[in-house]
Amino acid sequence: MVSERGTSPAPDAPASAVATSAALSLEALSLGFRCRYLSYDDLTRQVHAWADAFPHLVRVSSIGTTTEGRALWLLTIGPEPDRLRPAAWVDGNMHASEFSGSSVALAIAEDAIRAHLDPASPLHDLPPHLADIVREDILLYVLPRVSPDGAEQVLQTDVYVRSLPRDGRLGRSEPYWRHADVDGDGKAYLMRREDPAGDFVASPEIPGLMLPRRIEDPGPYYTLYPEGFIEHWDGFTVPAPSYLSDNETDLNRNFPYGWAPEPRQQGAGAFATSEPESRAITEFATRSPHIFAWLNLHTFGGVYIRPSGDRVDKKMNPQDLELYHLLGEWAERFTGYPMVSMFEEFTYEPDTPLAGDLASFAYTQRGAVSMVCELWDFWKQAGVEVLRPFVWNYQRRTREDVIRIGRWDQEHNQGRLLRPWRAFEHPQLGPVEVGGYDPYFSIVNPPPERLPELCAAQARFFLRLSALGPRLRLASIELSSIGEGLTRVEATVENVGFLPTYVLSSSRALPWNEPVRAGIALDEGMELLAGDTEQEVGHLGGWGGYQKSSVPFMARTSGEAPRRRVSWVVRGRGAVVLRARSVRMGQVEARVDVG
Repeated sequence: MVSERGTSPAPDAPASAVATSAALSLEALSLGFRCRYLSYDDLTRQVHAWADAFPHLVRVSSIGTTTEGRALWLLTIGPEPDRLRPAAWVDGNMHASEFSGSSVALAIAEDAIRAHLDPASPLHDLPPHLADIVREDILLYVLPRVSPDGAEQVLQTDVYVRSLPRDGRLGRSEPYWRHADVDGDGKAYLMRREDPAGDFVASPEIPGLMLPRRIEDPGPYYTLYPEGFIEHWDGFTVPAPSYLSDNETDLNRNFPYGWAPEPRQQGAGAFATSEPESRAITEFATRSPHIFAWLNLHTFGGVYIRPSGDRVDKKMNPQDLELYHLLGEWAERFTGYPMVSMFEEFTYEPDTPLAGDLASFAYTQRGAVSMVCELWDFWKQAGVEVLRPFVWNYQRRTREDVIRIGRWDQEHNQGRLLRPWRAFEHPQLGPVEVGGYDPYFSIVNPPPERLPELCAAQARFFLRLSALGPRLRLASIELSSIGEGLTRVEATVENVGFLPTYVLSSSRALPWNEPVRAGIALDEGMELLAGDTEQEVGHLGGWGGYQKSSVPFMARTSGEAPRRRVSWVVRGRGAVVLRARSVRMGQVEARVDVG
């Protein structure tokens, strides 16, 4: 291991010195993602720098390739990455402009690496026994950028892209907006055009700010459009802009669970997992039943969104709901963000669930403790009221709220949001003004100087979530002679983790969610006389349990048993290897000598 000064610690250096040297090396490798937003090339260099420097802890692999040829880089963090064990997953930047998710995902990865390199260093106030669990019993998967093609276009040009900068639809003959840089300044913002029927007016107080028109407002009035051109223009019709920009698919509507085609679900794509990005994640998750926790990072708002996505809480699995209530308490304590039901507080149309989102796929089909985090509590930072249900924050903003946002940009954001309006002769619309809003470093993502606190808060929460995994053990192995060269071998198979071995009550019945099994292997010359070579132990409860009574007048341990006994009778002398395993837990084993 090379230290920051390029010298290796002495061979007999104490462990603390080696750990300090490794931690310094980690710091030296940072490309500054905690204070700026990385391009795809820089992100690629960052993940490979970690893998090259710490091959015993970090592996980087591509789980797929985009249509523009960019790899979907996945970090695997933990010693012995091929050893199957419970895993926690975090991904970011599924929507192209939401690149703070990449920074947070990379920060979580870096903090996890640091926890392995320097166990003595404080890690977001994580108690030592929880840090030990994260290091020893949990594998971490980090996919920092789900949509590298889209993110690269937004970072380079400010052209709005929802997820993917491509459109494969046939027969698209109606007029639509193609976002583009029309005035040649390298960026694509907005255009405004004077219009007596316009629904916006310019703020008299804050230069550049556009306000919703009121009946009392004098002119001039404006209509607002994305900077760009109208495809299939008939010389008259000005189409309404789409939230999808000029793209076909929203990746977060393209996953298998509940997928529904257009027009039922806008942005669904041609079919479930029609896009290489969503297909790569789906295939990896399906091959990885040991993933028990899943954090899907989006922006913005400052909220965690939990299941269920398609039903009210009273119809949700009650044990799952109890768990999410606990996680909601943690989320608010460690990050300041509330946790809300997707169906009850985040459906854009009442009683109309979203179809094909990743979090619902991870929860319902993969049995993971899944949630979305909308990073950056912008409403709170701008000093406007935080509304409930939470989705109203994006739908019901008043003129006064818009003015507060403009003042926040002036006073706390170095004016990054508001761009000057410049006159331009548009080849289709005639005289317009180009400029307006650049929301990507103010509203959609935090200003770069606010990134460090965002990264720290999310790592604080996620590392605790990771420590909840089930943890399989073989304990209390006993040998007893029963005469004539026969030995009874007994062992306790136990789960010492918070979550049960099936993880979620709602996922217990999933066909791949197999129970724990125990097996025995004998040295040559030994003979198994009683007990199957492999036998079913069944699922084991976790100490977290559900609906425990803790009130002093009736405090009782309750819930499913966390341990069971297995036994065999063998003849002969030699070594016996005992194993316990499941697809969700991996395998543990113990070796004992008989005779």
